[in-house]
Amino acid sequence: MAGKIAPWFVLLVSVIICVFVGSAWGQSATVGSTYHLYNPAQINYDLRAVSAFCSTWDADQSYEWRSKYGWTAFCGPAGPSGEDACGKCLLVTNTVTGAQTVVRIIDQCSNGGLDLDVNMFNQIDTDGSGYASGHLNVNYDFVDCSD
Repeated sequence: MAGKIAPWFVLLVSVIICVFVGSAWGQSATVGSTYHLYNPAQINYDLRAVSAFCSTWDADQSYEWRSKYGWTAFCGPAGPSGEDACGKCLLVTNTVTGAQTVVRIIDQCSNGGLDLDVNMFNQIDTDGSGYASGHLNVNYDFVDCSD
């Protein structure tokens, strides 16, 4: 038996690796999302112009970085908070219609979920019910946006 690895040991190691990888990227939750009038294209994607919390750290990022994804304020129950959330990206999914968009965290909020730029909100509010009620139920997942 020497030199062979027991199948239960391989399974245990696989589970441990999945837990650690999942905890790094598997941060997600279902929350309410409201909308905010950031209108980044109209302000040349200037984080300082909207007094975004993350402007302290991210306002001097390149135009390409600031404009690559839509914007959101983040105050969800799962994932980093404060400065640690700045610049991270979320895949946001409308739980009713399945419509999705990727957004970059540029601000904080206090509604317990997301405060999407109105353009991103409208993009996933494909049936109009979110705009009519003032909020959407969405799921968010942290995704890689290392650029």
